[in-house]
Parts: sequence; structure tokens; C-alpha cells
Amino acid sequence: MPTYVYETVPSQPGQRPRRFEVQQGMMEAPLNKDPETGLPVRRVITGGLEIPRGSAASPHPSAGGGGCGPSCGCH
Repeated sequence: MPTYVYETVPSQPGQRPRRFEVQQGMMEAPLNKDPETGLPVRRVITGGLEIPRGSAASPHPSAGGGGCGPSCGCH
């Protein structure tokens, strides 16, 4: 079951949100209230896999129609 990060929506300028994690099934609706405080919440999008340029998993930009241009020194 995935773990999602939520944060409370600040109601006043300068107020800090409270972040918390909740395990939920992928088909469950996102929370709209903090289970502890009842304040409105939003789901925080986190993570992602960054593949360094030039690694074996990341093809050269010119290989897929991208292209780095003639000045990059790879041509």
C-alpha cells in the first residue's frame, strides 16, 4: 500500500503547514481533512527518479531527436 504525504492548507499568511504521511490504497480518494486537526489538506507530490546525464540509462540528447547542438563538443 503506498504512503502519501499530505500537508495542511494554511489559513493565514505566515502560518506553517503540518506535514504527515498516510498509507492509502491507490484506488482510495485523497484526504481532504487532517485526521488529527480537521483542517483542510492537500496531497504533496514528492519523489521522482533523477537519472544523471550521460549515464547508461540516459541516452545522449542527440540520440532521440533532442540534440545538444554542434557546440557541445560531442559531434
